[in-house]
Amino acid sequence: MTSSTSSASGPRARGAAGRRVGRTLTYIFLGIMILVQLLPFWLALCAASKPSTDMSSTLVPRLHDIAWDNFTTAITQGGILSAVGNSAIVTLCSTILVCVCGAAAAYPLARRKTRGNKLVSAGIMSLMMVPPLSILVPLYTLMVNTGGVNTRWGVVLVTVAGNLPLAIFLYTAFIKAVPESIDEAGMIDGANRLTIFFKLILPMLKPVTATVVIMTSVGVWNEYALSNYLISDPSKQLVAPRVASFFAMQSSNLGVGAASALIAALPIVIVYLFLQRYFIAGMAAGAEK
Repeated sequence: MTSSTSSASGPRARGAAGRRVGRTLTYIFLGIMILVQLLPFWLALCAASKPSTDMSSTLVPRLHDIAWDNFTTAITQGGILSAVGNSAIVTLCSTILVCVCGAAAAYPLARRKTRGNKLVSAGIMSLMMVPPLSILVPLYTLMVNTGGVNTRWGVVLVTVAGNLPLAIFLYTAFIKAVPESIDEAGMIDGANRLTIFFKLILPMLKPVTATVVIMTSVGVWNEYALSNYLISDPSKQLVAPRVASFFAMQSSNLGVGAASALIAALPIVIVYLFLQRYFIAGMAAGAEK
């Protein structure tokens, strides 16, 4: 009895030790990935805290005598706050339109399993594979003909069109897992399809909506190539092109350039910190469904 018990506990002990080693290696790997992701922010913080006369390559930010002039110069001369305001308007409008239009388009695609809807879904998925810059020439020609160049609404329409396919795909996958009995119960109570969607289905889409909000807002906020071509007026520039142009002008003063980059990144980081738990819940729900 004793020998059989000890022989059985041996593999269990080795298995438990193996799991502990696996968890330790996983934590080490995740820690390294976190450090790699945070390294650019750390380098920017170190550079922004130093005056232009400090040419040292230290990786420790100044805790005293911080060069606040770098941030003041980025705001006054770089116009970063104006660019942040422009990006905030474009990002907010684009995100709202993507969420509303994406959910509204996904509802009939998920509920009516017809051959036509399958073709539409396949077409939407194929649009996700088209690189945005590959259609830059016809897109720019269209925006010139419609007067959308150097306007915020022109950038909003372009970013909405670019982000809608992924939003529709995520909403469709989520709505398919919502029981159709909810729709039937609403119809029994006399509600039409529009009422069922807005009052019954839409409130249940909070997890996937948070995912779409974060993915869309981050993508629009960081948009550089298309917005750089569509907006050449400095007063209407978005934050990414503005930071790039200001950094090029301040190539001899890395502290000011780093300060402008930190100011530009701060709003979207705050938004993500508030929505991260909903984002993770939405991704997990999408994976389960």
